[in-house]
Amino acid sequence: MMRTATLTDVGEIAVRERERPEPAADEVLVRVGACGVCMTDYHMYHGSFAVETPLVLGHESAGEVVDAGDGVTGVETGDRVAINPTIPCTTCSYCKRGETHLCENNTSVGGAGDTILDGAFAEYVAVPAISVEPIGEMSFERAALAEPLACCMHGVDQTDLEPGDSVAIIGAGPIGLLLLQAFRNAGAAPIVVSEPDDERRELAAELGADAVVDPDEDDPTTVVPAAADGPVDVGVEAIGLVPTIEQANEVTAKGGSTLIFGVPDQEATLEVSPFDVFFDEVGYRGSYSLTAADFERAVTMLRYDRVDAETLVTSTIGLGDLPAAFDRMENAEGLKNVVVPGDD
Repeated sequence: MMRTATLTDVGEIAVRERERPEPAADEVLVRVGACGVCMTDYHMYHGSFAVETPLVLGHESAGEVVDAGDGVTGVETGDRVAINPTIPCTTCSYCKRGETHLCENNTSVGGAGDTILDGAFAEYVAVPAISVEPIGEMSFERAALAEPLACCMHGVDQTDLEPGDSVAIIGAGPIGLLLLQAFRNAGAAPIVVSEPDDERRELAAELGADAVVDPDEDDPTTVVPAAADGPVDVGVEAIGLVPTIEQANEVTAKGGSTLIFGVPDQEATLEVSPFDVFFDEVGYRGSYSLTAADFERAVTMLRYDRVDAETLVTSTIGLGDLPAAFDRMENAEGLKNVVVPGDD
């Protein structure tokens, strides 16, 4: 048996006992050591991202392999691993060219997808052996950030960034702060971060932002270009709101890219001037999920201490504490909540 935190309805999480899954021939069973709480979980909990219930959420996870299917090679019991929640079909044209995040048969362990399997807000989870990446002696809490970091590294790739390109990031929540580090590691300079919360703004400066601005005090469309010595090559929106997407686009230079990274409401619409897109050659770029290559690179960056992950984890909680974590997220209290299933 095992315990899970199961979404039973909109706004309802129940800690339940159920049978521990048996790994299929190509799967491994992982004892979950840690699983990050993401805005996708928040949207599923509140019903703004509709899913069928009951469902175990949680897709930012790491743990120890405790069993493996008969057909598994290269992964052994006792291995410490991070889990890539995106399961590619491997047969569609997107998968064949390495764009596994765009798979026509999009399947996710606990995250957003056309097909969603039970996730890692549980003591154990069964996943395909190809979905795990060795983490060495890195802590499970640190390794749980491999998935969001991989998404951020994928976002950097979407912008065709060159070393020395300037970047503005609108929003310094957990994802904005990971994006900051991903862009910095890729050679962006200068990087300006716009964030109204004092503590988050200060942390952005500590993590490498060259300038930080308070959008409640000054108009970002004026102070961001001033801080960056002109409009930026890449404007990044890390919140998911139309006004801040427009803000990011307004500070982007001619020939630059505006990256929509924050998850917008599915019904949201945005007014775009096709003439401006044509004349200024400013392109909107999307960034959805991650590829297998992104995930491997993210684990490597974490293993070799190129990213400060521990500073972003402000709450370690048990399975029964998820509703309180969602409340903190709604009020922008703290940064990253990480579930450790054995803690309650």
